[in-house]
Formats: sequence, structure tokens, C-alpha cells
Amino acid sequence: MYDDIVELAGESPSWLQAAGILFTEAGLLAFVALFAWMLWKARTSPVRITTALLPPAATAIAYVISEGVKSVIQEDRPCRNLVTLVHCPPLDDWSFPSNHSTIAAAAAVGLALAWRRLAPWVLAGAALMGFSRVFVGAHHPHDVLAGFVLGAVTAWLVFRYLTGPATRLARRLTAHAGDAPTQPMPRVRQQGDSKGPLLPPRR
Repeated sequence: MYDDIVELAGESPSWLQAAGILFTEAGLLAFVALFAWMLWKARTSPVRITTALLPPAATAIAYVISEGVKSVIQEDRPCRNLVTLVHCPPLDDWSFPSNHSTIAAAAAVGLALAWRRLAPWVLAGAALMGFSRVFVGAHHPHDVLAGFVLGAVTAWLVFRYLTGPATRLARRLTAHAGDAPTQPMPRVRQQGDSKGPLLPPRR
């Protein structure tokens, strides 16, 4: 399957090749922009901000796990002896699982769980991003599939087990902030008044 996809990429029109190269990297920036947009929309509510922070947190956790798996399995890249659309990564940059696919899946599932209306768009974007990693020759198909599973499961677990505690913490902090005592303004004492601080007479 990898050979067939790479051969298809090599025979594709130049505009399609350029689109595949661009999307394989720009897709990550699109997810970062969506994270920032969700945080901006949630800025007025601490509870909503907590929910908006979960997708980037899940993405970061999934990335760290994928790096750990890579360092253990150490599968070589499939593009070592082939002509591909992008340069083959260095020898110590392992292939399994695909970091791009892991990040894309974690971000897409996290965004979909935080805001269901985004689900069709972000999930389709993650699928295209994963395919682009094979299209440009950087990964085997099973690298991408493993990244999808790892990212999606990590995002689901983060939302399953951290949404409740994070929301309760945000509400508790908000309640404490609202209950903070405020100091009353001192009463201005006029001439002849026995209470309040005395201000100098006006001239």
C-alpha cells in the first residue's frame, strides 16, 4: 500500500503534490489556530476555559506518549531508499507511530468532544493529514493508523477522567474569588462631623 501511494504521489499533478506537502505541515497550524479560537471564545468563563484547555492538554500528552513509543520500537522510515515528495527524516527520527497523525487525532477528537459542531471538520482534517504523511512518503500506513488510535484514545481518556475534576476546580476557584471580602470606602468627614477621616477644607 505504501509503494502504491508513493507511486501515485509521484505521478500526480504538481499542484496536488504541492498541496500534499503544504497540508502535511500546515495541518498542525490549523489545529493550533482552533485551540486559540476556542480559548478566545471561552475567555469570559473560567469553567469554559477549563474545557477549552483540555484538547491542547490531550494533544500534548499524546505527543509525549508517541515519542516514548518511538524510542522503544525504533522502526526505520520507509523512505530511506526511495524518491519521495519530502526529504527523509534523519536516521534517529523513527517512524512508528506517526507523530503528526497522533497529534492530529488527539486534537481532532479533543475539539470534537469540546464542541460537537466541529466534529465533521476536524475529524476529516485529521484523516487527510494522516493520509498526507503516507502521500509524501514519510510514513507507512500502519504508522498513521497507530497514531490515530493513540491520539484518539488519549484524548478520550483525558476528557473522560479530567473534565469533572477540572470543572469542579474552576468552579471552586470562581466561588472563592466571588466571596473575597471587599474593603468599604472610607467615609469623608466634613467640618463639624465627628465621624470619618477629616479632609482639609476646600479653598
